[in-house]
Amino acid sequence: VVNQVETVLGANALVMVLPIGRESELKGCVDLLTRKAWIWDDSGDPLNFTIEDVPEDMKDDVEEWREKLIETAVEQNDELMEKYLEGEEPAIDDIKACVRKGTINLDFFPTYCGSSFKNKGVQLILDAVVDYLPSPTEVKPQPEIDLEGNETGDVATVDIDKPLRALAFKIMDDKYGALTFTRIYSGKLAKGTSVLNTFTGKTERIGRIVEMHADSREEVDSAQAGDIVALLGMKNTQTGHTLCDPDNPATLEPMVFPDPVISIAIATRDKANAEKLSTAIGKMIKEDPSFRVETDEDSGETIIKGMGELHLDIKVDILKRTYGVEVDVGKPQVAYRESITQRIEDTYTHKKQSGGSGQFGKIDYIIEPLESGEGFQFESKVVGGNVPKEFWPAIEKGFAKSIDRGVLAGYPTVDFKVTLTDGSYHPVDSSAVAFETAARAGYRQTMPKAGAQILEPIMKLDVFVGEDNIGDVIGDLNRRRGMIKSQEPTATSIQIKADAPLAEMFGYIGSLRTMTSGRGQFSMEFSHYAPCPKNVAEQVIKEALEREEAKKK
Repeated sequence: VVNQVETVLGANALVMVLPIGRESELKGCVDLLTRKAWIWDDSGDPLNFTIEDVPEDMKDDVEEWREKLIETAVEQNDELMEKYLEGEEPAIDDIKACVRKGTINLDFFPTYCGSSFKNKGVQLILDAVVDYLPSPTEVKPQPEIDLEGNETGDVATVDIDKPLRALAFKIMDDKYGALTFTRIYSGKLAKGTSVLNTFTGKTERIGRIVEMHADSREEVDSAQAGDIVALLGMKNTQTGHTLCDPDNPATLEPMVFPDPVISIAIATRDKANAEKLSTAIGKMIKEDPSFRVETDEDSGETIIKGMGELHLDIKVDILKRTYGVEVDVGKPQVAYRESITQRIEDTYTHKKQSGGSGQFGKIDYIIEPLESGEGFQFESKVVGGNVPKEFWPAIEKGFAKSIDRGVLAGYPTVDFKVTLTDGSYHPVDSSAVAFETAARAGYRQTMPKAGAQILEPIMKLDVFVGEDNIGDVIGDLNRRRGMIKSQEPTATSIQIKADAPLAEMFGYIGSLRTMTSGRGQFSMEFSHYAPCPKNVAEQVIKEALEREEAKKK
């Protein structure tokens, strides 16, 4: 395991304990610093343990690993290192201080063993959290950002006299209501005071503040910089939101949540569960911002979106186990995108005049591709009054509203820029609505000319297999249009790093188990979007058109 930590994770493991027994026969562990054995019985009660001398058959191993531990630790202190080389063993408190320093500097990572399921070894890990992990004053302070998104140059220092800066980092629903777990970076938070949510721009009143102790809680009147507490009754605060002093607003670095790459349609099996589904999904969205839900306007279906097949499988399971909602699940749908490949100069005139007040708006514009990930951008280079400045936002709005539906298969269009270069208006018939309509129609007119293409989500894979199975696994990934990036040996397997289209990875866990007789493992996360091969794009467009036709029937 230590070798895997070092080879797979690239971390320098500092062994702090040795196990007594292994796997189902684990009895306890030896604390290398104190040379004491912690032995638990089989009751599962974490308090049923004894501290004894090191077993005779382990003494040599304990001394060997203890020496390695001390040698690594004292490298953090030249004076202790010198004394140790002269034969003087440092005091345990001095060794702990060195371990703490090295941990904070990320020079090594204290490594423990145990069984959380059987409550063995957990105490030593919790003690290590207290002994070795940094306090809030020992980590780099968070930079502050103003409400326009610009860094102010200030930082949220751990100081109760500074303005309040707090981050809601987790939402959890329990029988007493929603708990908003919050870390306070600076200032203080008191029950009954009002705080500004910089994301929503609204103030909220702090109802109850509780300190969490595992599954119990203790209500407190206030909390201060460095504390982590849970707030009850926060109605508009979600994960990643900053809470601050309304009189001295600033935001912390926002948490970035990627857009979903897969979706499925779900439906309750009876009307009685429909209301329960709505309530459950509302709570789940608050708990997990990478989980999204929408209702299909044409079919009325509930569409849930997430970061992968497993992500959505877990959400469906939570609906069943936690909320008691049974749902039928549709076929997974990949979240494709559309983009363009060519720069096009074009013009569009919206003219509707049939007596009385009419509509008129003419726009000249350039549509051009951007780099991947740059989204949609708009710029006006109109000089003079051919298109009055008051109409520019309407033109931008028209294009921005159009990008949700691409011209090839109806998927959102990304990574392109619109530059308004000229146009004309009518002093009576021109309006914001007329220019917005012109922009929408211009989008539909120009995008097919600009080399529109389908983009598909590409996933980053880490696959761990035995050497005997590597040929089958790589061959299978190649058939799935995967691109092998590297093969690296680990302590117990071969790690294959690859990129592969999400559309080809449905059901992969079953295939991997079959190829490796159940021994293969893999992890998968979103990497980027890339253009589809022509044959794949044609199939994607065909299926999208078929779905549209089916909705009309």
